[in-house]
Amino acid sequence: MRHLRVGLAQINTTVGDFDGNCARILDAARRAAALDADVVAFPELAVTGYPPEDLLLRAPFIDEAEAALASLARDAEGLPPLVIGCVEFDGVLYNSAAIVHGGGVVARYRKHRLPNYGVFDEERYFQPGHETPRFLIGGVEVAITVCEDIWYADGPAHDAALDGAEVIVNINASPFHAGKTRERERMLATRATDDHVAVAYVNQVGGQDELVFDGNSLVIDARGELLARGASMREDLVVADIPVDEVRQVRLHESRVRRERHAADPAPPQRITAATEDSREPLAPTDLEPPDPLAETYDALVVGTRDYMHKTGFEDAIVALSGGIDSSLVAAVAVDALGPEHVRGVSLPSRYSSEGSIADAQDLADRLGIELIAMPIEALHQAALDTLARPFEGTTAGTAEENLQSRLRGMLVMALSNKFGTLVFTTGNKSEYACGYATLYGDMAGGFAVIKDVPKTLAYALSRHRNTRGEVIPQAVIDKPPSAELRPDQLDTDSLPPYEVLDPIIEAYVEDDVGFEEIVERGYEAATVRRVIDLINRNEYKRRQSPPGVKITPRAFGRDRRYPLASRYVGH
Repeated sequence: MRHLRVGLAQINTTVGDFDGNCARILDAARRAAALDADVVAFPELAVTGYPPEDLLLRAPFIDEAEAALASLARDAEGLPPLVIGCVEFDGVLYNSAAIVHGGGVVARYRKHRLPNYGVFDEERYFQPGHETPRFLIGGVEVAITVCEDIWYADGPAHDAALDGAEVIVNINASPFHAGKTRERERMLATRATDDHVAVAYVNQVGGQDELVFDGNSLVIDARGELLARGASMREDLVVADIPVDEVRQVRLHESRVRRERHAADPAPPQRITAATEDSREPLAPTDLEPPDPLAETYDALVVGTRDYMHKTGFEDAIVALSGGIDSSLVAAVAVDALGPEHVRGVSLPSRYSSEGSIADAQDLADRLGIELIAMPIEALHQAALDTLARPFEGTTAGTAEENLQSRLRGMLVMALSNKFGTLVFTTGNKSEYACGYATLYGDMAGGFAVIKDVPKTLAYALSRHRNTRGEVIPQAVIDKPPSAELRPDQLDTDSLPPYEVLDPIIEAYVEDDVGFEEIVERGYEAATVRRVIDLINRNEYKRRQSPPGVKITPRAFGRDRRYPLASRYVGH
């Protein structure tokens, strides 16, 4: 039986690190060659890193990227054919896949479908390709596509299958959000069964700015059955045998492909390597279990945080620990990402901080093995109140006085950041950012917002999950009602609906763009829905000033959702 032994190298690239990215490519290619791989595929734009954004508008960047690919091709001489994501300039810029073999680039494929939604802006930079070449690799007819190309039932993968391709190699930089892993796998199985073709799907892994790429590379046969799966949230090399004769057998039993086959005879495939006698020992099966969704989401926060720190040159982080659920979760993620020796907790109690919260912060620090320094803000708080006494004279104490405490805390943690070159992790969650229940220049002050895309209810679920790996978040933190502790006996529900009500409304309005009436029809009080929508719309200006953070939902605030600051549209 004929087999194509394909290697899928899900590597963690860094934008602009041409030398580092090419070194990763070469290392994985050599390891795949040692396993007798016929072809090795790497992620989309692996040479430049993804997404390079407006670096693609700089001619020197393009020149360096092309020079790096040429150098890589020379260094890869003697290795099996490599499919490498790269840029290609030919009067206009293309998002391409290069086939590297024999010391040079022997063929290219140009991405057809350029996504221009959500976090993607590829039409800003690239020209779409139109041709779908096929290649003979080890006697097997192979077609190459790039990321978005395979999401379309009538896309280039379909055309290549009609023309005779037996295997589709699809290279990707597909960002993570909760639930996408299973959605992606269902889609690929559908493409394989609909087109009677095997699919080898390789995905980037690691964090880049606000995005996390999850890996989860897949090999699926022509019946839609999973043959191999890459690891979630870490680099991995998947090498699997695709039984190519099964593709032909499936097609013999299915007449639809014959009926849809293009009227004109397709161009013959370009030969890259000749067919050889397949006498290799079969590879051991890989673990085919999909990752647990909650565990994968927690790991995405860890990977996104770790890579943001390392790729921006920071080593140490500061987390202000209030004894609440959000700061506890952020501290746990920070320690898992960086190690306890690189995380410092800061306790900043005010006159309204409860003894229980102060004790919980110390308990958390002890469990995580991090230093906790105490800097009470009472003296600063009173001095600020005294300074403001005259301009505030005759007014009723309220939000301004409450937020003063948060802003003093922000000032202190930023002073530590400036002094020691550490990065401050903010602790606001998506529910708070949505409704403006986070203080601008206060608890929003910092360099990275670890859980800015984590709704409050999910923050509790992730905290409970983290404790299954080792109980680090005190149960008292999980059990007590959430409070900002900026006035006596304050609870979040004094200002917001219960999070079990609030979060589904936010999800419907922000992630799904559901209108007011439909949300009410789902069983929520009209006054509550109207109020939440008003809060979301009114607080866009705050979110524009927030630091970046890990995207883990289908639609995060920021580059995912671009809402005007000045608008008279109320949404209800």
